[in-house]
Amino acid sequence: MMRRCGLKLGWGVLAALAATSASRGDEPVELPPAATREVDFARDVAPLLERSCLRCHGAKKHQAGLSLHDEAKAMAGGDSGPVIVPGDSAESLLIQAVARVDEGSAMPPDGSGDPLTAEEVGVLRAWIDAGAKWAGATKPAQPDAPDHWSFIPPKPPAIPAVAHAGAARNPIDAFVLARLDQEGLEPSPEADRRTLIRRLSLDLVGLPPTPEEVDAFLADDRADAYERLVDRLLDSPRHGELWARHWLDRARYADTNGYEKDRERSIWPFRDWVVRALNADMPFDRFTVEQIAGDLLPNPTPDQLTATGFHRNTMINEEGGIDVEEFRFNAVVDRVATTGTTWLGLTVQCAQCHTHKYDPITQREYYQLFAFLDNADEPEVDLPDPAVAARREAIEAKAREMEAALPSRYPAEGPDSLKAKMEAWEKSIHPVRWTVAPPVKVASRKNATMTVRPDGSVLVSGDKPNNDVYEVDLKVDLKATAIRLEVLPDPSLPENGPGRAPLFQVGDFLLTEVEATARPEGSTEPPRPIKFARVTEDYAAKDRSAALAVDGVTDTGWSVAGGVGKPHAAVFELAEDLDGRPTEIRLTLHQEFIHQTTIGRFRLSVADARPVAASGVPAEIEEVLLVEPPHRSADQAQALASYYLSVAPELAEARKPIDELRASKPRFATTMVMRERDPEHARTTRIHKRGEFLKPAEPVEPGVPAVLHPLPSDAPRNRLTFARWLVAGDNPLVGRVVMNQLWQAYFGRGLVTTPEDFGTQGEKPTHPELLDWLATEFPRRGWSLKAMHRLIVTSATYRQSSQATPDQVARDPRNALLARGPRFRVGAETIRDIALASAGLLDDRFAGPSVKPPQPDGATALAYGQEAWTPSVGADRYRRGLYTFLKRTAPFAAFATMDAPSPDVACTRRERSNTPLQALTLLNDVVFVEAAQALGRRIVREAAAPEARVDRGFLLVLGRPPRDDERARVLAFRDAQLARFRDGGLDAALVAGAKVASPPSPLLAAPEGVDPAELASWTAVARVLLNLDEAVTKE
Repeated sequence: MMRRCGLKLGWGVLAALAATSASRGDEPVELPPAATREVDFARDVAPLLERSCLRCHGAKKHQAGLSLHDEAKAMAGGDSGPVIVPGDSAESLLIQAVARVDEGSAMPPDGSGDPLTAEEVGVLRAWIDAGAKWAGATKPAQPDAPDHWSFIPPKPPAIPAVAHAGAARNPIDAFVLARLDQEGLEPSPEADRRTLIRRLSLDLVGLPPTPEEVDAFLADDRADAYERLVDRLLDSPRHGELWARHWLDRARYADTNGYEKDRERSIWPFRDWVVRALNADMPFDRFTVEQIAGDLLPNPTPDQLTATGFHRNTMINEEGGIDVEEFRFNAVVDRVATTGTTWLGLTVQCAQCHTHKYDPITQREYYQLFAFLDNADEPEVDLPDPAVAARREAIEAKAREMEAALPSRYPAEGPDSLKAKMEAWEKSIHPVRWTVAPPVKVASRKNATMTVRPDGSVLVSGDKPNNDVYEVDLKVDLKATAIRLEVLPDPSLPENGPGRAPLFQVGDFLLTEVEATARPEGSTEPPRPIKFARVTEDYAAKDRSAALAVDGVTDTGWSVAGGVGKPHAAVFELAEDLDGRPTEIRLTLHQEFIHQTTIGRFRLSVADARPVAASGVPAEIEEVLLVEPPHRSADQAQALASYYLSVAPELAEARKPIDELRASKPRFATTMVMRERDPEHARTTRIHKRGEFLKPAEPVEPGVPAVLHPLPSDAPRNRLTFARWLVAGDNPLVGRVVMNQLWQAYFGRGLVTTPEDFGTQGEKPTHPELLDWLATEFPRRGWSLKAMHRLIVTSATYRQSSQATPDQVARDPRNALLARGPRFRVGAETIRDIALASAGLLDDRFAGPSVKPPQPDGATALAYGQEAWTPSVGADRYRRGLYTFLKRTAPFAAFATMDAPSPDVACTRRERSNTPLQALTLLNDVVFVEAAQALGRRIVREAAAPEARVDRGFLLVLGRPPRDDERARVLAFRDAQLARFRDGGLDAALVAGAKVASPPSPLLAAPEGVDPAELASWTAVARVLLNLDEAVTKE
């Protein structure tokens, strides 16, 4: 076998050698001369390739992405580009390799085949020099059909006949029983009803059944009682909350951006969309398409845009001085890996740097997949909400009503009347007539998207580099004396702009330098610099005047911090007038600070008057001021009066309550989405040598691996086509991968135990026919996840008792053969939910922003800025674990302890550990202490006698009554604790939570008439119950 890494290095080295003379040491290496005789491909060339090359570069293996068994593939080349240059053998990488001009990259490598002789190299040279024609060759060998099981499309297998046919409730059982028959194992009996309802409840809604629900199920003697229970749980809105958590692991959901600053982000609407979609049983093919490409659907709804947040869950680096494009590249790398893991079950990311060493995915194919995900902008959008809109409209109506009353504050006559004040104010303004100069051409050096609007302004969108330079070409035909730069607000910008800065001074910009040149229209002479005599502005942050934009210093400039969300203008007065002939002007706007402090929307105008300065009023008001008062329209007069009332110094105090009222408007929720770029701004995707951002090579078009089903020939090569390709009927992987993930959630391990790797290095399925049946049944049932949930949980396989016999443990310790029911610890979030639900504390509100339950002091101290964790108050303190705020650099402590995965990368398989810290968390974490206190109160409130209280505690936490020996041991423990509380050995009020002046929940208020020692003793019992292995385990 060829050396796995050496080959890739070899072609990379040869790519460099091709540009220089071949050499060994300091001496040039002479290539063997080309053969002078006539060379026939079939007779002379094909045998050489067969003997020395096709072992590693043939139909089955294509190291470094290179295949030489087929003309088209050979001429396309490999990861490092073409290796054959027809007509020029000396420049062909193939010749450099087989001539062994560099021992480190010689082909074939030592021990991997017979090197070519000088004469044989000459034959290849002659063939290439003659045009590398394949004429006369036998038909190139076609690639063999894939022989790895997962690349072969599944077909519905026949349902096997089994010895225990009566034990089979659906086809799942037939496949499982057939394997058990083969292994000589017996299935386990069905679990008892108490176990089944708790198992089902934890699996379908992630919450324990209430004692009342258990009693109702036990009393239901209908033949379909179990199926009715399944349907009720599948219809519960809690179902989507539980199963969203599984999906969010794959989506790498978090509430912060990651990296150093790890700022909070708003993407919780995507989380809530997943919950709603799962509750509605959205078909999985549609579920996929909306997440990958919802923005490309016709007239996408807000929900479909929100769904594209799946791939906005990538991290964002906001450190100063970084190359933003590099980290955008890294985000796309993550999206390719996540897509491959989630839908294909393949380690696609292994082909980023070189062709996959084990699976048939070339590096070129990797970047073809990359290209599908490389052409989207990443905006944040407001989400419509009728309730918020109504509240905003009501506040605005009230503000306008208050504004309408402002004129009444003036006397009717005299120097203090509104008319007199406005006249005086008008005299202080020196308006100038400006002519808008729409750009003839505008460009961003860092590839931001520049859109010229009908009003002549330019809106900047798309890529958000750390800094940028805008080049704007104008044409003017008047004796210009000044150029005005307006920076304008826009709803698409942070805080409405006018800047694009997303952090620190949000919505601001820093214009560090302005340069201008001019030349006659159509001239080819070099443009001459335009010098500025004076620069003024209507507003500037302290020590950030517009004059600093022409001082020749790149770290100073104009900023409007403190005035974002409003229009502003700077006027650049020319040192010399233009001559009035048609003139081409290029204005270069440097914004060379950090943190994306670039202008988001601007407009340019020219004037032909002097003196000229920033007027201090918006452009539309300046236009009105140019009209003599008698000639102003009613609308113009009203606009002028309204503006004056908004800036009149004598009304400053009167405007404060109006401003405060407007500031109280609720904001619409925002979320992060994908938006495909317009064709004229489409990105070019390139192969990156060794996967390095700084080494882009030849461009590639979007495409898919040849080993999988092809794209539709008539479909556009975009994300929507890619999304539909993922869930196409002939995709051999998606059904298997998704059903394996579903199976894993129920049984603790998948039918394939490497859910992230269905490739040649992954494990083979334990029940291949069952996996194929599920994979084909899934689309046959309309891609309904709930239908597949129901199939699995109504099977006899799922309903088996989890108690293992010694023989089962000895022969199948991991239950791979499924001779018994599942038994394993539930997920981190469910552990917390069980405690809160048992205690009666769980708040069942649906959806909304993430909350911050209490956690140990200092849990976030090591994160950037040592940001304090301020616990939520009221009911938010006890919401489901799904809604807990997830900070990447400081994960929620209790969840991390219980093996919740990092959201930095997609997770298809949670690990399960068993550590003392987990037990200590269940005993001492604030949430579990409060749950124990509330559970203790509930036990005392709902039962009177000690024995009845023990029974009630067991029913609330475990869903079953205690055995006699358990009851006796718990009562003995309770009596011992009560004695310690009564004799002062322990602080009863502290343990019971009775010392808290303002309890975080009414359910934690100290009950009247209950002895603190008595209450504390039952709190101690509650702590024990919540810490039982059974309490956090699905039996």
